Amino acid sequence: MKKTLLVITTCLLSPLVAAKTVQVSSPDKHIVVTINDDKVPSYRISFNKDSALEASRLGLRFKKSAELGEGFTIANTKRSTNDSTWQLPWGERKNVRDHHNELLVTFNANRQTSNTFSVRFKVFNDGVGFRYEVPKQKGLDGNIEITDELTEFNVGQPQDVTAWWIPSRGWNRYEYIYNTTPLSEVDHVHTPFTFKLPNGHHLSIHEAALVDYAGMTLQKQRGGNLKADLTPWYDGVLVRKNANFTTPWRTIQVSKDAVGLLNSDLILNLNEPSKIEDTSWIEPGKYVGIWWGMHVGETTWGSGDKHGATTSETKRYMDFAAKYDFKGVLVEGWNIGWDGQWYDNGDVFNFTKAYDDFDIKEITDYGLAKGVRLIGHHETSGSVTNYRNQMADAFALYQKHGVRQVKTGYVADGGKIKRIDENGIARMEWHDGQFMSNEYLYNVKLAAKYQISINTHEPIKDTGLRRTYPNWIAREGARGQEYNAWGSPPNPPSHTAILPFTRMLSGPMDFTPGTFDMAFKGLGADTDRPQTTLAKQLALYVVLYSPIQMASDLPRNYEANLPAFQFILDVPTDWQESKAIAGEVGQYVAFARQERDGDDWYLGALTNEDARTLTLPLDFLDSKKRYQAQIYRDGKNANWVDNPYEMIIEQKEVTAKDVLNLPLATSGGAAIRFKALN
Repeated sequence: MKKTLLVITTCLLSPLVAAKTVQVSSPDKHIVVTINDDKVPSYRISFNKDSALEASRLGLRFKKSAELGEGFTIANTKRSTNDSTWQLPWGERKNVRDHHNELLVTFNANRQTSNTFSVRFKVFNDGVGFRYEVPKQKGLDGNIEITDELTEFNVGQPQDVTAWWIPSRGWNRYEYIYNTTPLSEVDHVHTPFTFKLPNGHHLSIHEAALVDYAGMTLQKQRGGNLKADLTPWYDGVLVRKNANFTTPWRTIQVSKDAVGLLNSDLILNLNEPSKIEDTSWIEPGKYVGIWWGMHVGETTWGSGDKHGATTSETKRYMDFAAKYDFKGVLVEGWNIGWDGQWYDNGDVFNFTKAYDDFDIKEITDYGLAKGVRLIGHHETSGSVTNYRNQMADAFALYQKHGVRQVKTGYVADGGKIKRIDENGIARMEWHDGQFMSNEYLYNVKLAAKYQISINTHEPIKDTGLRRTYPNWIAREGARGQEYNAWGSPPNPPSHTAILPFTRMLSGPMDFTPGTFDMAFKGLGADTDRPQTTLAKQLALYVVLYSPIQMASDLPRNYEANLPAFQFILDVPTDWQESKAIAGEVGQYVAFARQERDGDDWYLGALTNEDARTLTLPLDFLDSKKRYQAQIYRDGKNANWVDNPYEMIIEQKEVTAKDVLNLPLATSGGAAIRFKALN
C-alpha cells in the first residue's frame, strides 16, 4: 500500500510530500517488510509482530557517478506472488516449494543522471531476499565501478543478542573455529552470520546467487548495526560491472527457534533453475581416498619412498571400494608439482603429467572394470592463471579416462590468490572477491562441458548456485576433518553442533567424516585428533549434508570394526526429504532424512562437550509403516577424552507413534537407520 500525505503550511502555501511507506508480507503473514524513503531508502523487518531488523539503509556508491541512495524517493511499485514446486536432481529433498510474495520498489531522484534504481523483495515464510536492479541510464551507461554498498542489517540494541561467527578477510579464508559471543563483540565477519534475539527468534544473514560480484562480508557499526562490506579487488574497487546490472540477493532467514533455520530453502529458491538439461552424469555417492594417510603422516603427497599416489596403492583402494560398494577413489598427489613445499608450488603444478609411479590409464581401466571411478584432484596452490591455462586439457584427460568428479584446491598462504593480468603483472586477489567469484564459476561451467562435477576446496562460500549448476556438487568452506589430524587445536566438540546453523545453511559441505581411529596420536584432551566419540562420527553422515560423503579413514581401520562400519555402508547421500527435528546452536542437533525414492529413514544426532539425553518423537516416519530401528549410540561409559569407542548397537521395532530417548555422551552422538518392514 502506498500512502502520500500533503501538508499545507499557512506561511508558504506549498506542498511538502511526506515519506512514503510500502509493505510486503510473507504468505503466512508472519514476516512483514516495510520499505521507507525518509531521507534515505531503507527497509525493516518484523516477525510475529516483533522487530527482527530495525530501519536499515539501502543504496550503492560509485567511483564516477552519484550515489544511489540519499535523496531518492519511492516512485512506483509492482507486486506479484508465486506458489510452485520444482525438483532438485540431488539434494536434501527432491521437491522444493517456492512460495513467496514479491514487491519491486523503484526509487527515483530529481536529477538528470544516475537517477533511478529498484530493489526487488521476495518474502517467504522462512525469510526475506532482496537485490538491487540498476538499469542503464545516463551516468551509469558504461563501465561501472562500485566503491561501496550501503546495505545495512540493523539488529538494534545489541544487548542480550547472541551471535555465532568467524572472522572475514583473514589469511585462512573460512577455516576458523566459530566464536560464540554477544553481538557487541562482533567485528568483521563472514556470512552466513547467525544470531539469536532476546525473544528467542533466530536470524541468519547471507546472500544468494553470487555471480559476477564480490562476496559480502559484514562490518559491525555503532550499536547493533551490521553493514555490507564487499571484498575488494587488488586495487580497492569492490565491483566492476557493465550497464544494466543486478546484484546478488541479500538474504535474511528468520525462525522462531534454531531448528526452523535448518528447514529453510530460501537460498536455493533465490537461484535460477538449472542451466544443465541432462544431469544424469552427476552422481551422488560415497567415496574413499588416498588422503588421510598424508594428514596423519603415513604417506606423502610428494614423490619418494612414502609416496601415496602410486598405481599399486590406488588399486588397493579400488579393491576396497569395490568390496564395500563405494563409487569412487580420490587420489591426491598424483601429478607433477607436489615435491617440496607444495603450497608454494602454484606455478609448478602440471595437471596432465603424472609421477612415474602413477599410471592413470592402468588405474582407471582397473577401477572401471570393478565399477569404481577415479576421483580426480587439482590443487592450484593459489596460482589460478597456471590452472586456467591447463584446465581444458586437464578435464579432457579426465574425461578420456572416465573420471566424473574432480576435487579442486586453492590453498594459498595469506588468504589471497595469485593471478597474472593482461599485462603480465602478478595480482593478488581474495578468495571471495569478484575476480575469484568468476574464476570458480568458470571452472564449474567448463567442467560441465566434459561431464565432470566439481568439489571445490578452499572455495568461495556457497550461495545456492548448485541449483543453477548442479555439477557444483560440494565444497569445503569451513574447518573440516583434516583439522583433527594437525589443527592445534583440532575442532572442538561444539564445532559440528554450530556448523548446521551457520556454514551448512549455505549448502553442502565436504567435511569428510568417518574417522574410526581416534588414537593415531594417542588419546587425551590435548591431542590433535577428533574430539568426538565413534558414534558421533557416524552421526555426521546424516547431520552434515553432502551428496558425496567420504569415508575418510584408512581401510584397515574400517575392517577392524565392521559392525560400526555397517552404518557408513548403509547410509545414502541423496534424500527424498530432510527434517531437522531438534537443536540449539552450538549445543546439539538432530536430523531425520528419507532416502531418495525409497522408504527408509535415517537419523543423526550429536551434542557438544555436554552429555545429554534427547527425547525425539518419530512422527516423521510414515504412519502406515513399521520400521526396524538399527541404532548406533554411545555406550554407558563413553566419552570423547579417553573412551571414544564404546558404542551400543541395537535393534527395535518402532512406528511413527513412538518416542526415542537417546543418551549422548560428551561430544557424542547417535546414528539410526529406520528400515521399513511393510
